[in-house]
Amino acid sequence: MTVLDRPTAPAPTGRGTPRRGWTPLRLQALLAGGVWTAWLVFGGTDALEALRRHTAVAATMVLGSLVGGGTSEGGGAIAFPMFTKVLGIPPTDARVFTFLVQSVGMIAASVVILVLRVPVERRVLALGVPAGVAGVVFSVTVLAPGVASGGIRLGFTVLLVSLGIALVVGHLRGSVAVHAAIPRRGPTEDLVIIGAGLAGGVLSGLVGVGENTVMFLVLVLLFRVSEKVATPTTVVLMAVVSAAAAFSHAVLLDDVPPVVWEYWLAAVPVVVVGAPLGAVLCRFLSAGAIRAILVTLIGAELVSTVLLVPYGPLGAAASLGALVLTTAACVLLARVRRYAPPAVPDRRPAREVI
Repeated sequence: MTVLDRPTAPAPTGRGTPRRGWTPLRLQALLAGGVWTAWLVFGGTDALEALRRHTAVAATMVLGSLVGGGTSEGGGAIAFPMFTKVLGIPPTDARVFTFLVQSVGMIAASVVILVLRVPVERRVLALGVPAGVAGVVFSVTVLAPGVASGGIRLGFTVLLVSLGIALVVGHLRGSVAVHAAIPRRGPTEDLVIIGAGLAGGVLSGLVGVGENTVMFLVLVLLFRVSEKVATPTTVVLMAVVSAAAAFSHAVLLDDVPPVVWEYWLAAVPVVVVGAPLGAVLCRFLSAGAIRAILVTLIGAELVSTVLLVPYGPLGAAASLGALVLTTAACVLLARVRRYAPPAVPDRRPAREVI
């Protein structure tokens, strides 16, 4: 299939021109200043002490926030493996921290995306957000308490590797994602979006991420929406889902350990800068560059899990089975031609046959 030079559908949010009077630098400064002020006023000496005691957490979130704001992986893609494999933090604490920190960083990134009018698929947000919130609240309050720590770590890796498989499958099959919006509108597409939002919310509640990954797969592989649109869309989606999960842990369950609140206080002043910056940088990256960054990070996660995470035959078999099913699902999504862009006719002169 020939790659089209421009989207085949109109951009869903105007022309991507920032709102009048706003620049990325001015918006970044306003967001950072406001959050830093609240952090000092309400956190006081506790906030400063948390930052001093947990500098490793803050340092981890420098890269984590950039990834969270600029890709479809979420900040947890960096925080979770660093916490569980390097810092020795229990997976259950790392999962809760992921929700708390993403509810700040990715919301800040979402503000930048919406104010600067970065193109997003608003239809996905309108249908996917309520479904994702319902899924993650149910998962956090009902399903997640019964999941063992080892299952959380392996499930996290399987989920990210699934995203990498989808990107590779789409590239190899020539499933070029070029649409700026879902090219068809109807009950079928709405049900797919709602189903993906619900499934992603359930996965997010179990392992800390998932909403962004599942919706990214559906947008890019099935609907052939460009990564340049799919990425900021999933950032906004995951921001709301993370906030719902954080609320569930902090208020409904009231099970956030005091040390996790300390980690969060140490990370807040970092992520409020890094996540919006990642969202801005994403505007200047090509779809191919976004894909390469994602695959590289996912590869590092897979290698580190194989080398550092202990797992028995049952865990290995379950993970391998999940990856096989995911690969099959990705291939099936990529084979659907309903949303494929039209092929560009070959205008090269025919060779003379003698």
